[in-house]
Amino acid sequence: MANLRTPLLLLLFVLAWALAPQLLSRHLIDLFVFAGLFTIGGLGVGLLLGQCGIVNLAQALFYGIGAYSSAYVTVQLGLPSSAGFLAGMVVSALIAVAVGWPILRLTGFFLALATLALSLIGNVLFFEWDWLTGGTLGIGGIPKLSIFGFAFDTPERIYYLVWPVAILVLLLADNLVRGRPGLAMRAMRDAAPAAEVLGVDMHILKTAMFVICAILGSLAGSLFAHYVSYISVQSFTVERSIAFLLIPVVAGSTSVWGIIAGALFVTFVPELLSGLGDIHQVLFGLALVLVVTLLPEGLMGGAYRLVGLLKRRVA
Repeated sequence: MANLRTPLLLLLFVLAWALAPQLLSRHLIDLFVFAGLFTIGGLGVGLLLGQCGIVNLAQALFYGIGAYSSAYVTVQLGLPSSAGFLAGMVVSALIAVAVGWPILRLTGFFLALATLALSLIGNVLFFEWDWLTGGTLGIGGIPKLSIFGFAFDTPERIYYLVWPVAILVLLLADNLVRGRPGLAMRAMRDAAPAAEVLGVDMHILKTAMFVICAILGSLAGSLFAHYVSYISVQSFTVERSIAFLLIPVVAGSTSVWGIIAGALFVTFVPELLSGLGDIHQVLFGLALVLVVTLLPEGLMGGAYRLVGLLKRRVA
């Protein structure tokens, strides 16, 4: 019976996910789509934070590069959306290598400040390069995604696209973390001198993970651009980078699958509190303090402890 419990729970979860767009309002579907996008973008930040011990506050830069690349390639050049996705990921990867190679020699607060500076510089460039980004006017008329002639032109359809993509990248990340690269990353995080003695090239490993983080941010940004059909500089501020960082912090930085819980928290809790008026930002801040204080291992750590407690009581 115990062997059947996990597959049954997984089946129920998949059924709930599949039926959700048929039962929920348009607004809730929108929130779930954005939670999926934040899962993809937050995963890269979570890998750097939880596995490498690196605080990355530059994810909004790569999120914006993906969005603007897709917008410019499809609207201005008239090329297919796949070209926009590819352009965004290639540009993000090249920038991540060019910028990450020098700054990833820094550690601790200095590295966090360097990534914060990248986010600030990116936001300024998005604003100033109006010939490319539209400046404060932004870029509109971004076409909906179409794959093999099937248009993802409704929230329900994009919901069924974004979440499978999110699950796919989570599976790949989980496989990476469980393999030798994950072991090398954890060794670098917990005992850098020992990892170096064992032959781990920490600088190359950090740069490679920074590139993966940038590609995930770009992918999320491209999906975002095609979903909303209009983007502007206000969507790629430092606050967006902080939101991406909050996702693994709230979820539990070492948990890959916990990124989903963190993304749902960052998406839904502010929305629920917004009905209380201007004080909702203060209440969200208090909620974050409570989570970090009461659940130092994040939501997933708290969930594991609760399950363990229930099992002991049942036994």
